[in-house]
Amino acid sequence: MKKLFKNFLNGILTIVPIILVIFVCYKTFMFLDGLLGSFLEPFMKNDYIPGFGLLLTLILITLLGWLSTRFITGTIVRITDRILDRIPIVKTIYSVIKDTLRSFLGEKKSFSIVVLVTIPATGMKSMGFITADDLAAFYSPLEDYAAVYIPQTFQVAGFTFFVRKDELEVLNVKPEDAMKFILSGGMTAKKTSNTL
Repeated sequence: MKKLFKNFLNGILTIVPIILVIFVCYKTFMFLDGLLGSFLEPFMKNDYIPGFGLLLTLILITLLGWLSTRFITGTIVRITDRILDRIPIVKTIYSVIKDTLRSFLGEKKSFSIVVLVTIPATGMKSMGFITADDLAAFYSPLEDYAAVYIPQTFQVAGFTFFVRKDELEVLNVKPEDAMKFILSGGMTAKKTSNTL
């Protein structure tokens, strides 16, 4: 019975991650394909091929990216940007989305420097990411501090702390590996031991 249960658990550990990845990929594909696909389907009727909407979406995004660097369309994009930055409530949502996307996809990526932060009076350490190291423009007394984002385990949420720069220990770890380590509660560590 123990062997049967062990095999069942091994089956879950093997199959569930594969099924979840396939499910997430499928849902993402369907969502992106449906963005333009839902408009094209009535016109193409039985000739519509799944994935055509996704391909068209990618082409449109690339075209808009190229147009944003041209003079006339770039000016329109900048004017739209300024207008959205002046509308109450909308400007907050817009700036958060824009800054978040730029932090992951822009030229100056945030979350690229992994650090250890010591929790005062405990000696415990927590891993995080420097998101801003020049806080003087935001609030002058924070000139010697850096903003450190510390994600929570098994969640997308986290905390942002202001930590003195001389108290940060920079780690030579890839940001992706650090994020996986934190989000999994340390379970992705390559070297494991049964003893402390």
